[in-house]
Amino acid sequence: MKPPDWKQCTEEELWKYVAWHLEGAGISSVLVGGAVVAIYTEGLYQSGDLDMVPDDLQRKRLEAVLGEIGFVPSKSRYFRHPECRHLYLEFPKGPVEIGDEFPIEPAEMEVDGRRLKILSPTDCVKDRLASFIYWGSRDTFDQAVLVCRSQGAAVNLKAVRQWCEAEGKREVFEEMAKALG
Repeated sequence: MKPPDWKQCTEEELWKYVAWHLEGAGISSVLVGGAVVAIYTEGLYQSGDLDMVPDDLQRKRLEAVLGEIGFVPSKSRYFRHPECRHLYLEFPKGPVEIGDEFPIEPAEMEVDGRRLKILSPTDCVKDRLASFIYWGSRDTFDQAVLVCRSQGAAVNLKAVRQWCEAEGKREVFEEMAKALG
């Protein structure tokens, strides 16, 4: 796979490049968080980082594969490419959960013969609402609304409502539904 234009690549371009190489090395991962919002809103929202939950967090193996494509670990838990100053990678420990919902079945995209995993539009909305519910982040509520508007029927609002109810936060769904008009 051809490397992205490091100086101006999007979250989607960087995700596909990194996830494709990880998958080729036998490391499956799921893209979660704000980068998913950036992808589903076609750049209307920009994240700045990519949170990829690997199926098996063997740090040395991960570092080796990322090193082969030019990424270096920072002093903290992040990885950066020296030519890509606007985006960085983070690999939170799994499994992928959204509030009390587990397991999460990610969506898949085929990229150059490999299946890459990403939260579905519906799970992306739930993920952003979970950040709003549990950390009080108004920005993530707004991101959930933005994904709903951008993805339309791809977001299963009935499933989002049921998830909010299971989390004991029906009022959050009602507020979102009101924001959507």
